[in-house]
Amino acid sequence: MIVFRDPREVPADFGSSVVAIGKFDGVHAGHRAVIRRLRQKAAETGERSVAVTFDRNPLAVLRPDRCPENVVTVERKIELLGELELDATLLLTFDAEFASRSAEDFVADILVGALHVSTVLVGEDFRFGRGGAGTPALLRELGPLHGFTVEVVDDVFLAGSDRRVSSTWIRELLLAGDVTTAAQVLGRNVDVRGEVVHGLKRGRELGFPTANLSASVDSFVPADGVYAGWLHDHATGIRHPAAISVGTNPTFDDVLERQVEAHVLGESELDLYGHDVTVEFVERLRGMVAFEGIEKLMSQMAADVTDAERVLAEG
Repeated sequence: MIVFRDPREVPADFGSSVVAIGKFDGVHAGHRAVIRRLRQKAAETGERSVAVTFDRNPLAVLRPDRCPENVVTVERKIELLGELELDATLLLTFDAEFASRSAEDFVADILVGALHVSTVLVGEDFRFGRGGAGTPALLRELGPLHGFTVEVVDDVFLAGSDRRVSSTWIRELLLAGDVTTAAQVLGRNVDVRGEVVHGLKRGRELGFPTANLSASVDSFVPADGVYAGWLHDHATGIRHPAAISVGTNPTFDDVLERQVEAHVLGESELDLYGHDVTVEFVERLRGMVAFEGIEKLMSQMAADVTDAERVLAEG
């Protein structure tokens, strides 16, 4: 997938395209439905399939007091879009200057001028341009003037649920530690990626060595607790079963920042320091609690390992 970071980077001979526009935060099941339709339409017409998105949530500029934390970083968003076999993504810088552009200019300069759009796909609640004046209805008005058509993609609902798939719902689920439902809403397992760094090595002292991720990770971290999941070591390509802990280790009360650490099941001598890894969350086993003494903690850790093995075997 080609990534353009400015409309001026799109070559003049790029050709006509089918375009989907959105924040695509998390690239969840709803976004994936839009992308599937985008690719289908592009295949029918022989045109390029292009996602148009932003380098930040527009609320970070328009209403920073109301801007939620991103489900994934912009780099992870681009990576996830790339996995969906698009021809290109145009990543627009959403700053004060961009926010001041009219909806008509956005259409004329970016969709028509740079991307030579033939079909635009958006969700019903999509807004763009100065003051949010751009709507699907406005796109339909402008389409005949510029030679493109508009498709509004229906909301996606989980089976048995009357709530539409959204990034807001995903954040709520992650804050509650419900990674199982979040995976259904995302269309993939909840995961975070980072570098394995040195910690206090307390897990090793207790017989359960862990890979501690750096404080800088690429996704929204689920609620404190213990989870069953996987550790994917990008250096070796191996995907290890793991028991995962998120939190500040309240039993010892000497960890100042929340951290993600993963104990690879059945391994005691694995050296992952400095490795780039992805930790996938499958199921929450329990919340984070402080234990009275090391023996009770070790007993619970052994039980967590057994529970994680069971969950992963069943999955």
